Amino acid sequence: MNVQPQIAIKHSTCPHDCPSACGLDVEVIDGTSIGRVRGSKRQSYTAGVVCAKVARYAERIHHPERLTYPMRRTGPKGSGQFARITWDEALDEIAAKFNAAERDFGAESVWPYFYAGTMGLVMRGGIDRLTHEKKYSRFYGTICSTVAYVGFTAGTGKVAGVDPREMVKSDLIVIWGTNPVSTQVNVMTHATRARKERGAKIAAIDIYDNDTMKQADIKILLRPGTDGAFACGVMHVLFRDGFADRAYLAAYTDASPELEAHLATRTPEWASDICGVPAAEIEAFAHLVGTTPRSFFRLGYGFTRSRNGATQMHAALCVPTVTGAWQHEGGGAFFNNAAIWKFDKTLIEGLDVIDPTVRRLDQSRIGRILTGDADALRGGPPVKAMLIQNTNPVTVAPEQALVRQGFAREDLFVAVHEQFMTETAMMADLVLPATMFMEHDDLYYGGGHQHISVGAKLIDAPGECRANHDVIQGLAARLGATHRGFAMTAREIIDATLAASGHGGIDGLEADIWRDLQPDFRASHYLDGFAHADGKFHFKADWANVPMANAGLMGRWETMPSFPDHWTAIETVDDAHPFRLATSPSRSFLNTSFNETPSSQAREGAPTVMIHPVDAAQLGIADGDAVTLGNPRGETTLTARIFDGLRRGVLIAESIHPNKSHIGGRGINMLTGSEAVAPYGGAAFHDNKVWMRKA
Repeated sequence: MNVQPQIAIKHSTCPHDCPSACGLDVEVIDGTSIGRVRGSKRQSYTAGVVCAKVARYAERIHHPERLTYPMRRTGPKGSGQFARITWDEALDEIAAKFNAAERDFGAESVWPYFYAGTMGLVMRGGIDRLTHEKKYSRFYGTICSTVAYVGFTAGTGKVAGVDPREMVKSDLIVIWGTNPVSTQVNVMTHATRARKERGAKIAAIDIYDNDTMKQADIKILLRPGTDGAFACGVMHVLFRDGFADRAYLAAYTDASPELEAHLATRTPEWASDICGVPAAEIEAFAHLVGTTPRSFFRLGYGFTRSRNGATQMHAALCVPTVTGAWQHEGGGAFFNNAAIWKFDKTLIEGLDVIDPTVRRLDQSRIGRILTGDADALRGGPPVKAMLIQNTNPVTVAPEQALVRQGFAREDLFVAVHEQFMTETAMMADLVLPATMFMEHDDLYYGGGHQHISVGAKLIDAPGECRANHDVIQGLAARLGATHRGFAMTAREIIDATLAASGHGGIDGLEADIWRDLQPDFRASHYLDGFAHADGKFHFKADWANVPMANAGLMGRWETMPSFPDHWTAIETVDDAHPFRLATSPSRSFLNTSFNETPSSQAREGAPTVMIHPVDAAQLGIADGDAVTLGNPRGETTLTARIFDGLRRGVLIAESIHPNKSHIGGRGINMLTGSEAVAPYGGAAFHDNKVWMRKA
């Protein structure tokens, strides 16, 4: 007699490093495994749609190669030779190594390192509580969003905008600096609904003909790092041809007459010479925006990957402000809703025990930090011991030659808490098995929408996997850390955090499933004033004093233009490096998450680089040839893909494949730099000059 499995539909939230934070309906089979994962129709932004890689999450959570017990390295670093040990042995050894480093070199020689492998507040931020109590070197996260946050905040005064669901009320949706078909599928859900129901036009502004641009009605193809020039050309036309809303500008903005005078010489022809878009296309786009009050600018994370990214984000944001689009339902701009949550993270992150005199090390400069660069070390001691959670720096961090050199140090102790044997785990002294999001409790918010939620544990983890919070608790006990958060369960921390933040408690939020915190129309559209002290939108950016948390001024901040412009801080081509390379995200990988799932591997294939046909012909390169790219930071070899959907002189390498997947074992981040991006840090992954030759 066949026994039918018992399938229950449970709710959760996707934890991965994506602003969509999709609401999920999960098939739980017999209480022990999962089946199909669907986007929930009960969450109004997700609206029943989820990306394909999360829909197939069963192949990841039940993957046969998951780590399931602690291990100690028994061979050379990177050899993959490990032996099984107990959790007590692992935690005792980590504590002993941390204490030894602190005794010999000071507490700052220990650097707990993490990032956004999970966006859940408890499992991501709990490591900071240990850092802050023990006075270890603090962590400054710069890889993902810092640069774009600064650019948006410079204009509006905070990171929040129009309700992204208002796209369905728009007549023109401008998708700029993001490829949502691949990376934020719900953006397209609402944009295509507007096209179907209202006849709205979708415009895509990007540096190559990606999957989003293929679905767009208007395609604007830029050279990398030239968005500011394009925006200035558009605004020149808006002022010149009477599309600027002067009454709105007088009431809501700070310096519109100065902006207009500044833009007088930023003609479409001037912009075209820089960005590569024909002047006629700039004129046509400006007229479309100028005659469409309900223009919704959906701005993305691409801006954060360039050395001039903050100025470019600000310039793009200025366009709908010149026309007064913020006044209209379905008009204005949106990037992220970071300012609306108002979570009190004191308990989660140990903010009540921070010592501001303890150095703060830049995540993006890990290669320089681990190889002893005095500036990157902020004048302090060398890093001697690390615990790494939620990230894979041996693959994703810039300047991989230095990263590899640093992790190969015999005097560096590294413990990695991971779900799979990543390339970072391969370099570790101890490897610890980690849970996935359906195997623990956590608290979530959606940067790309307006909902908060509790993601409750749905099934047990395999083997001896432990949640991040449990590992930090175990270390705290051995290290003498006594913050009250170490004595609480994850659910207790969630409950207390919600209460401290004015959001009630965990039971109430679980009853709501997803709670909508979107501010009202007037607040979202800044109709009662923008968030700067003067209540104005700032065309004239004060880059040294943007109102957001930071670790001090960095990069060439003093040369940043106050008004929108083309800031020539990007890595420009020269005779030795005639190409500009961007390392754009792919559809089936998310950084290095999903690198291990068979369906994602099948879709992405081997690492490739897109090359314009004319450029390829001049170098004698044919489709499928092995090509080597290089610059002073390093070299990588991958497969040529001849593609006419980009400007000449531009190369696109999608995704972060494992280093080992590249010909010769050197990955794409051999080519990317870690120089701090102005004004508050960041990593310019899409901003690289390179040479290219047939391998």
